[in-house]
Amino acid sequence: MTTAVEDTRSSASAPSRFTGTGFLLSFYLRLDRIRIISWTLGFFLLIWASVIAMENAYPTPEALQGRATLMSNPAAVMMTGPAFALDNYTFGAMLANELALWVFLPTAIMSILLVVRHTRQEEESGRMEVLLALPVGRFAPTTATMGIVAIANIAVSLAIILALFASGMTGIDSVAFGVAAGATGLAFGAIATLTAQLTEHGRTASGMAFGALGIAVIIRGIGDVINPEGSWLSWFSAIAWAQQTKLYVDLRWWPLTLSLALTIIVLIVAIRLNIRRDLGEGIRPTQPGPAEASTGLLSPIGIPRHLLTGNFVGWTIGVFIFAVAFGSLANSIDGMVENNPAIGEWVPISLDDLTLSFAAIILAFLAIGPLILLVSAILHLKSEETEGRVGATIISGTPRTIVMTTWAGIALVYAIISMLFLGLGAGLGLSAATGNWSWTRELTSASAAYLPAIAVTGAIAFALYGITPRFTGMAWAFVTFIAIEVFLGDLLNLPQWLSNLSPIAHVPLVPLTDPAPLPLVAMTVFACLLALAGIAGFKRRNILNS
Repeated sequence: MTTAVEDTRSSASAPSRFTGTGFLLSFYLRLDRIRIISWTLGFFLLIWASVIAMENAYPTPEALQGRATLMSNPAAVMMTGPAFALDNYTFGAMLANELALWVFLPTAIMSILLVVRHTRQEEESGRMEVLLALPVGRFAPTTATMGIVAIANIAVSLAIILALFASGMTGIDSVAFGVAAGATGLAFGAIATLTAQLTEHGRTASGMAFGALGIAVIIRGIGDVINPEGSWLSWFSAIAWAQQTKLYVDLRWWPLTLSLALTIIVLIVAIRLNIRRDLGEGIRPTQPGPAEASTGLLSPIGIPRHLLTGNFVGWTIGVFIFAVAFGSLANSIDGMVENNPAIGEWVPISLDDLTLSFAAIILAFLAIGPLILLVSAILHLKSEETEGRVGATIISGTPRTIVMTTWAGIALVYAIISMLFLGLGAGLGLSAATGNWSWTRELTSASAAYLPAIAVTGAIAFALYGITPRFTGMAWAFVTFIAIEVFLGDLLNLPQWLSNLSPIAHVPLVPLTDPAPLPLVAMTVFACLLALAGIAGFKRRNILNS
């Protein structure tokens, strides 16, 4: 009898697997409040500025119908979304067809980053083990993580709705736009929760989740090319479900139930796998590496080359494919300009040579890709430092200057190669569209003009990291400004002094105009000075601890 009473008391006092969820949710919210606010403001500004810019660029039904001719190109459908209501192309239809994908994608990326940050990365660092030593249930961290992801997606959804209303796009379709973005974010947050159970490394879990996102985008693209309004293949993509709501055309809510169902099912599977695995381990066993490091890894450039190559290869392939697709749109540009001749006021297109000016615009727009690659690669060094690996490298006898220069050197070389491949891809696309294969050589060489601007942006990130790593987020803020200036600067009528802050604004529109050597040389020198400042700062400051 006594034993039974003691067992009852023991079971009653034992914490459940969800104990501490509320505490962790408030803790995670405090940790991520700046990130969530930044994402929310970013979405608001992106949507608001995009709508205003598109209204200015396509003010008449004739201009909108001219834009519809561009969507008849399979490459345009691949890069944007299904082509609904092309016969009567309203502004809302254009907004949904061409902007929705670029709203849903960053929502999914945000969710993946938040999930992996609070699950697999915490386990990998050992902090999760300390956390679970407290009266916290095994499922509490995962549940709290999905809670914070839900809060982030609700905030982003509201920001999208408010931005659309603020720009004049009122109505239930604008509400559906925000809800669709949030539903997509939750679905890929659940997928990231699943991938976090499969492997013991945060980078691998992120890579698998981003891979799933990339596959969803590709399946959606191919499916919509088969049928511009969506084929059977499109329905195998979680991205397509949000786009198939037919925003501003013939609104239907039921495709979002697929996103909700996927979220629930994947979360159930993730929880089941969480039960089966040990803390710090993954369901998929990690293969033991070689007993000794290769000779290449022992050199100063070995580690950065090993860590950065995978991201470089994937990013460069994506940039190359995008450049080919953009270049293949050359055949459609004539019809769009014919129906909207005022487009030259908003985009630097020369009506005297549309193909040449279109080629120059491709390079300017897509140069953001290698620029992001360089900044990301340089700032990856910060995570290596906080995990203690940079400190270990320095203790082993490698000078700080060598650590900085080799890492930045590998990152810069990869960015240069990526930019040249971008030019090659754009040239191939243009050549295939026009039948003139000289474009391949011309655009590959012209792409080199953007290297100084890319180097300056990377040098700013390098200097921030070296001098004050606490403010490296300013590098991403600067990248965001550059992207806004490139894509929307003319449409938003940004003042000239503000546009001049963007390095890409100082690059001539090659090959439409001849490259001016002075600004390119000046940017190169400035990049070198920033790099020296970063090295000097790194040599003086303390190494970060985890």
